[in-house]
Amino acid sequence: MPKSQPASGAEPPLFSIIIPLEYHRGQWEQSWQGWTQQTVERSLYEIILVVPPDFSPRESLAALAGNGARLEFAESVHDIGLCAIGAHKARGRYLFFTESHCWPEPDVLALCTRAIDNHPDWAGFSCRSVPICHNRLSEAEADMYQADIDYGMKVHPWRKVLDQCFVTRRDVYEECGGLREELGHFAEWVLAASYHARGHAIGYLEEARFHHYYIGRLGDLAMFTLDFVQGEIRYLSEGKRGPGSELLEIPREWSCQDNFDSGLARHLVGALVRDGVSRDLRESASLRQLRVLSRWVVLAALGDRPERGAARLAAFRACCVLTVLGLAGSRASISRWLKRYIAALIDYQRLDCIRRCRPVARRALMRSGERVLAQAGFHAWETWHGRGFRWSEPEAAVRISVEPGHTVVRIECLDVRGPLDGIGVRFYCDGARVPDTSIVVRGDGFDVSVDRPSGDAFVLAWICARFAAVGDERRLGLPVAAIDLTSDERSDTPPVRVKAG
Repeated sequence: MPKSQPASGAEPPLFSIIIPLEYHRGQWEQSWQGWTQQTVERSLYEIILVVPPDFSPRESLAALAGNGARLEFAESVHDIGLCAIGAHKARGRYLFFTESHCWPEPDVLALCTRAIDNHPDWAGFSCRSVPICHNRLSEAEADMYQADIDYGMKVHPWRKVLDQCFVTRRDVYEECGGLREELGHFAEWVLAASYHARGHAIGYLEEARFHHYYIGRLGDLAMFTLDFVQGEIRYLSEGKRGPGSELLEIPREWSCQDNFDSGLARHLVGALVRDGVSRDLRESASLRQLRVLSRWVVLAALGDRPERGAARLAAFRACCVLTVLGLAGSRASISRWLKRYIAALIDYQRLDCIRRCRPVARRALMRSGERVLAQAGFHAWETWHGRGFRWSEPEAAVRISVEPGHTVVRIECLDVRGPLDGIGVRFYCDGARVPDTSIVVRGDGFDVSVDRPSGDAFVLAWICARFAAVGDERRLGLPVAAIDLTSDERSDTPPVRVKAG
């Protein structure tokens, strides 16, 4: 049985069908038979079965495949890694990625051949996934994933790579970096974003149908979700800015991880206590202040543990409900709770993965300025009139690296909440109130002057009135576009001293 590429002199086929024999769910023979029953000439395609080390039915595999397939034995135990190995060994002009629990209808390759001729602008295309279900949970699983697949194929601008049935030109696949095993199934999104960023179109060949077997087990769903999340966090931890990286959505759990910084939380507790003591607050305002204070006290003492615990409890609860519904629930109720379970599971798994790689993750995290080492009390990144910014909460803190001596911290804001000199912002530097005479409103931002005897990092915290945005229930403070160090010498905009808070 051949285990490597045939002689280079052999005529290369049009397609290389790459079938990783991991996660086959007992359907690999059905998958193989689907490929042997294609209506096109056999010389048009080769079949590469990529075999992981833990694949047990090796003897039956060799007997079944005969001379109809190439067997590539690999050390990888992940289907994305096996696909990458198969692509490296393939000879065809087009790579055809699939899964061993999927099988094509007999006319798939004929339709794909026609699509290549009819759509020369396509660098690749995905086929249609048709669900095969065998229990109540698999039906709900299929409903959820099929909705996501349909959205990606028909609505989303670039999320078009479906590893169940994806055809691509080999040269474009290699140009875009290929499938990366270490990213798990998140590698599909990274590859799709790279295609789009480089101007390569991916089509959708809906008439080419694949049957996809849904397993319908909560343990397998949890494992698949974790695989995707681990790849996502690993990719973000790399901090790379290659083609397509700007297209990938940054999850809230990643961009807001500094909100669990215990050191910054302690500074905010100190600022809130000093601010409450120094101001003549009404009783109702004092109660609100106590609620805010208690939140930061918990974060200062426990970090992200309460958040992770709540997310884990939500996932566990949804799992228990799903287990019961799987016995006697309606399809609608199972579908509803499955979505809740997956959402809670992703939230918990992201928080847990970020905690495990915290030192690396913090170095890769994009913040509001190069000198900003950490920032707490901020919402996720968003855009306004094409400009990126982050809303702070009414109380927030940043850790900034500086050289010794006099320093001016420039906090640039968007003009969305009225004159900045009238919103009563109070700044605290390492716990001490910054005098109003050291705070200047210049244009759409604040210049905060501080003197540092050493070059160590310091914490600048602020407290301001809450901004009541229409239709937004978040606690909003300053719309921060950038934080940087600047010079006192700025003549372009006249300074305005802040009004005493």
